[in-house]
Amino acid sequence: MKQLIFLFCIAAVSCCGTKKNPVNVNGTKSAARQIPVSEKPSPCLDQLISRYTQEEKQNPPRKIYSYTYLGKTVYYVTAPCCDFFSDLFDNNCQLMGHPDGGITGRGDGKFPDFDKERTNEKLLWEDKRL
Repeated sequence: MKQLIFLFCIAAVSCCGTKKNPVNVNGTKSAARQIPVSEKPSPCLDQLISRYTQEEKQNPPRKIYSYTYLGKTVYYVTAPCCDFFSDLFDNNCQLMGHPDGGITGRGDGKFPDFDKERTNEKLLWEDKRL
């Protein structure tokens, strides 16, 4: 059993590796893809994107999606790595909870129907830093 736990820990650490100071071929820091102003559904997304681009790049890279959930626009941010929670924000970028992720994969339990009820998926932003 101890060996299994040890192997799980090794796998989790290797999955969550990050790259420090990503740079382009020309030696400058690479920028994350920005949402064109005409496509931005809420001004608060700039704050979320700024927060994520100031952190080290995650593996897998963070993404922000918009969905319609229970008749309202919500923003879903993918988890930074294995066994972490994803985040669900309302249209004002107020954290509503965590629909999935964590050790069980079920998030915080507040949104058990999120996968089934969400519609109108749109990828709004993806961290494209190298």
